[in-house]
Amino acid sequence: MLITLCYLYLWARWGRRPAELVRATVRRLRASRCSFTFCGAAAQPPGARVCLSRGGRVFCVSDSQSIEDLNKWALFLVSPFILEAEHIAFVTESIWVQSENLQRSSSSSETIVKWSDCCLPLACRPGDPYRLIAEASVDNFSKLGVAFMEDRLHMDNGLVPQKIMSVRLQDSTLKEVKDQASNKQAQILEPRPEPSLEIKPEQDGMEHVGRDDPKALGEEPKQRRGSASGSEPAGDSDRGGGPIEHYHLHLSSCHECLELENSTIESVKFASAENIPDLPYDYSSSLESVADETSPEREGRRVNLTGKAPNILLYVGSDSQEALGRFHEVRSVLADCVDIDSYVLYHLLEDSALRDPWTDNCLLLVIATRESIPEDLYQKFMAYLSQGGKVLGLSSSFTFGGFQVTSKGALRKTVQNLVFSKADQSEVKLSVLSSGCRYQEGPVRLSPGGLQGHLENDDKDRMIVHVPFGTHGGEAVLCQVHLELPPSSDIVQTPEDFNLLKSSNFRRYEVLREILTTLGLSCDMKQVPALTPLYLLSAAEEIRDPLMQWLGKHVDSEGEIKSSQLSLRFVSSYVSEVEITPSCIPVVTNMEAFSSENFNLEIYRQNLQTKQLGKVILFAEVTPTTMRLLDGLMFQTPQEMGFIAIAARQTQGKGRGGNAWLSPVGCALSTLLISIPLRSQLGQRIPFVQHLMSVAVVEAVRSIPKYQDINLRVKWPNDIYYSDLMKIGGVLVNSTLMGETFHILIGCGFNVTNSNPTICINDLVTEYNKQHKAELKPLRADYLIARVVTVLEKLIEEFQDKGPNSVLPLYYRYWVHSGQQVHLGSADGPKVSIVGLDDSGFLQVHQEGGEVVTVHPDGNSFDMLRNLILPKRR
Repeated sequence: MLITLCYLYLWARWGRRPAELVRATVRRLRASRCSFTFCGAAAQPPGARVCLSRGGRVFCVSDSQSIEDLNKWALFLVSPFILEAEHIAFVTESIWVQSENLQRSSSSSETIVKWSDCCLPLACRPGDPYRLIAEASVDNFSKLGVAFMEDRLHMDNGLVPQKIMSVRLQDSTLKEVKDQASNKQAQILEPRPEPSLEIKPEQDGMEHVGRDDPKALGEEPKQRRGSASGSEPAGDSDRGGGPIEHYHLHLSSCHECLELENSTIESVKFASAENIPDLPYDYSSSLESVADETSPEREGRRVNLTGKAPNILLYVGSDSQEALGRFHEVRSVLADCVDIDSYVLYHLLEDSALRDPWTDNCLLLVIATRESIPEDLYQKFMAYLSQGGKVLGLSSSFTFGGFQVTSKGALRKTVQNLVFSKADQSEVKLSVLSSGCRYQEGPVRLSPGGLQGHLENDDKDRMIVHVPFGTHGGEAVLCQVHLELPPSSDIVQTPEDFNLLKSSNFRRYEVLREILTTLGLSCDMKQVPALTPLYLLSAAEEIRDPLMQWLGKHVDSEGEIKSSQLSLRFVSSYVSEVEITPSCIPVVTNMEAFSSENFNLEIYRQNLQTKQLGKVILFAEVTPTTMRLLDGLMFQTPQEMGFIAIAARQTQGKGRGGNAWLSPVGCALSTLLISIPLRSQLGQRIPFVQHLMSVAVVEAVRSIPKYQDINLRVKWPNDIYYSDLMKIGGVLVNSTLMGETFHILIGCGFNVTNSNPTICINDLVTEYNKQHKAELKPLRADYLIARVVTVLEKLIEEFQDKGPNSVLPLYYRYWVHSGQQVHLGSADGPKVSIVGLDDSGFLQVHQEGGEVVTVHPDGNSFDMLRNLILPKRR
């Protein structure tokens, strides 16, 4: 209400003069707990009060926005990060737009305001969009905002501001950064003879508009660090209150507002917008120092001492739809390889490559086009190399140093065997898609230990060369095999080629990471994501009340249910201040607070057709392992409640035999709790549980209308496979006998949408569509989990009613071992033929002498690819 009154008073006083209105509003309210935002009308923070609207842009006041953690910002330590008293800290969000779209009429009488003239940059954060933290006086901040509103705010080299928002910087954050700045100052070397400190922003579309529009992609521009704020007289700016101290603005302290309160206020409406996240955004854009022998060693947080963003620029040829598609392919594979928290990837257009000084801020140039490179652009690339630049050529015509690219038609679009030599001289052999060209050696010799790759044919055609250049460390790795293309690419024509390439997909990534690491990039594993709270959900309304009643009787005085490994603390809501650890996880019981991009409760409900199983869900975005979540509940919950734990991602996934199970986003991850009477058909044959779950996964997919030919299969004892080629998932069963009942946790994980680095179900759907000109839709993890639980309950019912023979025909229909001959123990062991499963669910093999032998899964490891049954080493 107070902000409303102040707004109305200021509007009445200043009328149509926006500059005075903005300045007066900022001065008067800057000491209160609020933030000032200049943005598009559709991008207002939630609950914001609009003070001024002009040309589709607004100036509004909202709740205070703060930045508590600068770990993912690159700090400009050459100018110590110290917010001056009476200055305002703010974040500017910008996008890159082609320069021809930025031309202004020379006849315009409006004065252009340069962003860099009105503020001092403090830190940057490349991402989506590009962000800068800066400080400015009240007058200069207001000046920037008004210029933005009137579309006359200029940022160098085509950077276009989309939003300006004031923020609070916590005392602890400022102290930490100040201490770091002091420690780093002694390490900063003499500046290079450059007129300004440069950084590069990432291109993007307008916020929430066109973010996925490929036309928005373009080469990133450069932004110079401007002069300190105060280049313009500050005027009579408000002197009261520091920028970090906050006071409530009481109505009684504002005489003008008291007078206004006595007047009649009618029909005041404020605009608002939803889905504008609080600052800081989490786009994982922490930076690394520019690779340079003179750069100080990194410590802790990555600090960009030069202010230059670590960019990977992708040149894919002339501006066309084909080139744009190629850009997306290359960008996708590189994003899977490099540490995306440290680098940003941009499209380098031909015009920009010739016009803009991109070489100053490029850690790696990737050239991926078959087109001949224009001479002037070729010279630009060579100049970059001569300055110590790094180049990766992917099936490109680009070459130098005497090497020639020659065509060999017999290789074009064929799958070949490649032998790749790594820097340590070890070799990797894999199937690759050839470009149809090869390198002929020139006068330049490969550096000792350099990377190289040749085909495993009579000519040993050279396909990968590692070429040094100049005296400043320039080098290039040039490839004539399609490392950038996935096995599902349209170039891959036959199912046989798809199978070969998909089987080598992991090694393709191994080769790419070796190349990128040699060229100075970091391909370290991504940081383990933070754990998230659990949500207690129900798939049926009628079970909600009994569930809450049961819960009230079983939690302790602190609202917890404890097991030997984990405490679940049940709460009505979650606040971020509550710590989540692998041993103590909060469980939110309010279903209305639940929302997730990775799990749609309604889709799950619609496709779960069970009597008991899977009715109560514990869902987490990130959790250590779903198996552990139900550990403390497995002996207490009523059977009719049917608990299931589901996660979008696991950090400590477990496989059979203690193996680790990688669990990225895109896997269907769940653990189901079931109870089986000891004196029942299945209770007497507990090893069959893993087989029933494995076949339930396959049946859940292949029983969908028109998906019956998706080549998903089961492999003894507990794996889900694509054909007999690649593992796509697995099952892990833990059972405990208590009295006359088996309490069983069935853990299951299978790849649904995560195509790399191995394979997923949607890969099979895509390949099927290509081969059969079909239009099957991709599948979702939540949809399939519900179907798997539904199929499993039916299989258990059939097994309990009629025994193993009721389910074995379905199992044999989908398993990969029919008629297969293997050796027991080793390649020299006795030769046997696989028969099937015995009455207890163990594998049976037929020896040449006529004897049938049962092999137990807990004592042998069945390796399908090597065609062996190997005893495990203990």
